[in-house]
Amino acid sequence: MVDYMQRLIERYPQLSGIQGDIEQAYRLLAASFESGGKLLVAGNGGSAADADHIAGELMKGFVKKRRVTGGFAAKLRSVDAESGAYLAAKLQQGLPAVSLAAHTAFVTATLNDNGGDLIYAQGVCALGTSSDAFMGISTSGNSANVVYAVLTAKAKGLKTVALTGGSGGKIARLADCALVVPETETYLIQELHLPVYHALCLMLEERFFA
Repeated sequence: MVDYMQRLIERYPQLSGIQGDIEQAYRLLAASFESGGKLLVAGNGGSAADADHIAGELMKGFVKKRRVTGGFAAKLRSVDAESGAYLAAKLQQGLPAVSLAAHTAFVTATLNDNGGDLIYAQGVCALGTSSDAFMGISTSGNSANVVYAVLTAKAKGLKTVALTGGSGGKIARLADCALVVPETETYLIQELHLPVYHALCLMLEERFFA
């Protein structure tokens, strides 16, 4: 097994202070997936792009091929021999992840009808179950719509992870696990967020698709 945590700390030694928090987040997310849950993830601006990025790494192969199981491949071929064989060769297994920033019609309808501070809380309210996890990304930790989403997630019984920086802000105090990278400037926080969530995605892939 590749030790992705060791690689992360070797490349970004400034993250050694939150190594334990990253490992806790990994265990929390792994437990959610093992129980049949999914990950809901949200952020604003660059953090919305990070939310999309995380979902993309989890929903298909990242560094592994993640071929479908033999049983599922056989079912595909039984539906249609030719097309099923193509799908069996091309499809990959994934971990269910939803970027709440990606639903344009829903987000803009909520923005118009209810207000921008509710766009992610409403998404969690509609989609979240007690077996799921929610990751809120905010460089300040105080983005109102992310804070409200964490509150809603906790009320619905989801496990919560905050990915933030600086002092951690409100979401760090609310979340079950807070990943507070040691920077204060927005772009520098974002530069450390990427290797953190890449490491999480790599470790999850290793666990479920080794």
